[in-house]
This record gives sequence, C-alpha cells and structure tokens, in this order.
Amino acid sequence: MKYFTIEELCRSATATLRGIDNTPTEEAKRNLTRLVDDVLDPLRKAWGRPLVVSSGYRCPALNAAVGGSRTSHHMRGMAADIDTGNSVDNRRLYNKVLELGLPFTQLIDEHNFGWVHIGYDPANVKRQQLKL
Repeated sequence: MKYFTIEELCRSATATLRGIDNTPTEEAKRNLTRLVDDVLDPLRKAWGRPLVVSSGYRCPALNAAVGGSRTSHHMRGMAADIDTGNSVDNRRLYNKVLELGLPFTQLIDEHNFGWVHIGYDPANVKRQQLKL
C-alpha cells in the first residue's frame, strides 16, 4: 500500500454528514488491501499523478444512503470509484487499466467518464466492462 490508505478508502462526506460509522470489517480491510496492492497502486504508479478515490468501502448503511446497489462490491471492500479531475483523463485512466492488463471484476465508465469504477474480487476476475 504505497499510494493509498485504508482510511482514504473509507472516507465519506455522506457518512460524516449523516453520522454513519463507516468502519470496515476485518474482511473488508483485507479486501481493500488486495484492491490497493493488485490494482490501485500499480495503476497510480503507471499513471504518474495522484488519483482521487471518491468512494471506496461503504458499510451497508452508507451504501443505502448513497443509493448503491444491494450487491455492491463497495460493501465488501472490493471496489473503488476513482477520478482524475476531468472526463478526458478519466477515459485515459480507464484505457490505462486495460493497457496494463490489471485484474478486475468490473471496470465501469460511470456517467460518460464522470469517474471510473473498478471492482476487484480475486476469486472472480472476469474483466467485465460496462458503461452506466
């Protein structure tokens, strides 16, 4: 975990605003560590510039508060929404994930590259690409 921290991946303005305790379980912490080590850190290194995690781990209450899927990988510490600050670079980042051959379960272009969602379950690396 060179470029990201568990705390960063659990930070949420919505949780703070609504008084939701978004402390990850031990299993979620292990999953977040794998996500960072296997996907996010290699991506950040290749990108060469900072990346912002706009949403990482979400406890069930937080996931419901933000309207997340009932089966969201965020609730297991297996997903992160990342943002470079603009849609052009978010598209480049999406393509960088593919170019590097990084493992992922889902890679999603969210809202015309408003951000990029990367889901990673090491037991299910199906490399599904979606556009929402």
